Amino acid sequence: MQYTANTLESYWMPFTSNRDFKENPRLIERAEGMYFWNHLGERVLDGSAGLFCVAAGHARPEIAEAVSAQPAKLDYAPPFQFGHPAAFELSQRLCAMLPERINHVFFCNSGSESVDTALKIALAYHRARGDGRKTRFVGREKAYHGVNFGGMSVAGLVKNREAFGTGLPGVVHLRHTWLPEQRFTMGQPETGAELADDLQRMVELHGAENMAACIVEPIAGSVGVIVPPKGYLERLREICDANGILLIFDEVITGFGRTGKAFASDTFAVIPDMMTLAKGLTNGNLPMGAVAVDDKIYETIVNAAPEKSVEFFHGYTYTACPVACAAGLATLGIYEKEGLFERAGRMAPYFLEAVFSLRDLDLVTDIRGYGLLAGIDLAPGDAPGVRGYEALQRFYEAGLMVKMTGDCILLSPPLIIENTEIDFMVDTLRKVIKGL
Repeated sequence: MQYTANTLESYWMPFTSNRDFKENPRLIERAEGMYFWNHLGERVLDGSAGLFCVAAGHARPEIAEAVSAQPAKLDYAPPFQFGHPAAFELSQRLCAMLPERINHVFFCNSGSESVDTALKIALAYHRARGDGRKTRFVGREKAYHGVNFGGMSVAGLVKNREAFGTGLPGVVHLRHTWLPEQRFTMGQPETGAELADDLQRMVELHGAENMAACIVEPIAGSVGVIVPPKGYLERLREICDANGILLIFDEVITGFGRTGKAFASDTFAVIPDMMTLAKGLTNGNLPMGAVAVDDKIYETIVNAAPEKSVEFFHGYTYTACPVACAAGLATLGIYEKEGLFERAGRMAPYFLEAVFSLRDLDLVTDIRGYGLLAGIDLAPGDAPGVRGYEALQRFYEAGLMVKMTGDCILLSPPLIIENTEIDFMVDTLRKVIKGL
């Protein structure tokens, strides 16, 4: 096939400059391990695990075999009033990895759906408790929680919100936790924990009796890897407990080993009431998300309903799709067999030291990182995002794929990365940034 603007025109691409891409396409034709190969036959190192999801590396035969075998046995089963064994097996395997007291999982098809599902669960929980006044949600500036209306409303990215109206009513936002004095901090900043007291201010302004849930990313990933200050998440937990507010951790990016443990809630030793998951759940092979909930939430909602009635009026046609479950089971098996979460923890110091070595470059204004996750801010060019887009193209041409948010470089390599590949990634970043 000849790839021209005309042959590519029918596909409306998401979060993409469609006109520019179709004039100069970056097409990925195959992948293996740490690498992609494009339509020109060139090898490109995957520095972002696809979109933060390919934690175990590309084209794992164990997952491919499980996915290819499943449709021959069971291709689809309706999830409403029926079930299939793989959904229950996957939920059990996943719960064994989750923090204590979080022992129930509701499956969906993406991180965006996970967030909207979690918000609905929060409302249903308070109503089941007989406290239907609790309907307000608390989000945070510089947060990304997917693109459905619920997630868009609690998130704090202007460009993701400005064209789509007001979103859900009654949503308030905390300040983000990045402060100028934190520049070039590796790991958790020492300052900024007091920003969690914004939640207490919201309680005092709007009333605890109206507050349903507070949702935050333990590490704000897509917006530039903003690592929480020491004590910040602990303070949020305290305020939520004192005021009957559910605490939701969006672990769509930080889950499945990115921080050196299974989940960021383990890393930071703060257990939320709910966790939203996706991406690494199937190693990016098939769309799948999940909401993991505390026992009290599940039991309250289920026990409040009459016998033989639907307890939670929510779900999706493809909830716990058998083929996605097969991918999830194979993926969790790889994580456990190869000890990839622990491996990420061992690789993190080398990765972070290498990334932070770029701080001497004139265009680099800040670097943040934790585990195998890092953000590098570039000084903006003529307009915000212009330099970042040019950098994205040049990195790709030099054999490196990264995720850009505006003028911020996001790095989240597969957990199988080796030192030599980290060296190539950082050397390529240095050469390209110096030439911008």
